[in-house]
Amino acid sequence: MRPDINQLAQLLVETAQAELKPRFRRIGAQLKADGSVLTEADLAMDRRLRETLARKWPGIAFLSEEMPSEAQQEALATGRPLWCLDPLDGTSNFAAGIPLYSVSLALIVDGQPKLGMVYDPERDECFTGVHGEGSRINGTPLAAHRSTVLSRAVGIVDLKRLPKPMAAHLACDPPYHSQRNLGTCALEWCWLAAGRGDFYLHGGMRLWDLAAGSLILAETGGKASTLDGDTVFRPTTAPRSVVAARDAGLFDELRQNLSNDMGEQT
Repeated sequence: MRPDINQLAQLLVETAQAELKPRFRRIGAQLKADGSVLTEADLAMDRRLRETLARKWPGIAFLSEEMPSEAQQEALATGRPLWCLDPLDGTSNFAAGIPLYSVSLALIVDGQPKLGMVYDPERDECFTGVHGEGSRINGTPLAAHRSTVLSRAVGIVDLKRLPKPMAAHLACDPPYHSQRNLGTCALEWCWLAAGRGDFYLHGGMRLWDLAAGSLILAETGGKASTLDGDTVFRPTTAPRSVVAARDAGLFDELRQNLSNDMGEQT
């Protein structure tokens, strides 16, 4: 039986309030082997959610950002339904005392996300999405938004990871009105779904960065692909680029504008 989305959301909220909020601006950080930031909060959140999910739903496999890559590959290879967790998305923000971070959890079944949720402890906003049933924020449905044209659009853009020619084009001759970068991929997907931005560009995010958020956006009528036009979600831990917009018209206009800069990055 599929886990109840409301029960899961309550679990995510309660765990984040217990493990993340009390540690914010109170702990230090260290660097992982790949150079990314790690804090005690990442590990505490990961440990508690892993234990709780295993106890409540023992038949579902588990994959987290904080697992060794070998264990991640083993989890993907089981073929079983799979939890995909980012226990603290936006760790650099968290460690720097910037109140933009989140926790992201998705349930992947038959290679596709079926449930997704992202919780923002600082604003007490819980975004949820169920495949074929829409998306919500704190239980209120997220509606589709009116379209806009690219020249008036506000984008969520991560220039750092985009192909250099594309990043240079966007920095020097932006085709949009303005841009932002929150520093937490999961929350960026959700803000786009909530109409707090018009499009999203990212050069390379991981499975745990996009599994929940991409479903939440799709369930509000948003559209997304990789830079080379492939579907964004694949059950792989390899980096995936993202071109996304909150409606199909803006998505097509954005891709057309970027067509000369499109590389081979997926």
